[in-house]
Amino acid sequence: LLDLSIMKDPGNHAVIEDPRYLELASRIVSSREKNSAVLALMGAHVIRAGMSPLIIRLMEEGLLTHIGFNGAGAIHDFEFALIGQTTESVARYIQSGEFGLWKETGILNDIVKSGVAHGLGYGEAVGKYILENDLDHSQYSILAAGYRLGIPVTIHLGLGYDIIHEHPNCDGAALGRASYDDFLILANTVSNLES
Repeated sequence: LLDLSIMKDPGNHAVIEDPRYLELASRIVSSREKNSAVLALMGAHVIRAGMSPLIIRLMEEGLLTHIGFNGAGAIHDFEFALIGQTTESVARYIQSGEFGLWKETGILNDIVKSGVAHGLGYGEAVGKYILENDLDHSQYSILAAGYRLGIPVTIHLGLGYDIIHEHPNCDGAALGRASYDDFLILANTVSNLES
């Protein structure tokens, strides 16, 4: 599945000096050869650091079979799909009293509520929305890639943690239902981490 020599070839790729990366790559390949799940749990900073194309490539190559995010991961992924950047500048917007109050980001509440009405979890609902609405930068969305590829991208949130929870259209029951459904998907993946 993955040619590990690319991690050693300075002519074509950056050299990864830390041998733990080679060990990780070897274990991922071994897991996939055994048809075991490979789960990556991450926060939003992976997205903010511009790593989405790499994560999507690993999904497309069949190396990652499930991604789990916190609520901020869904927010940043959606913002990048919608406008090509994140709206987060905590220092600036906290001082002005505007932090998290963008109507565009609050759309996530409506997307999730509609998804719950159609039996979708949080991640699937948002990924489906991004693809079906052909957002300008959807090629950078891990959620959209998951929906397109049939790979679960689940969202695990704590109510009151995220900026969308301060919007008037926030429905705690819908968010809780969607995140709980994603938890059940995650539990199923965990049961398949070793074959």
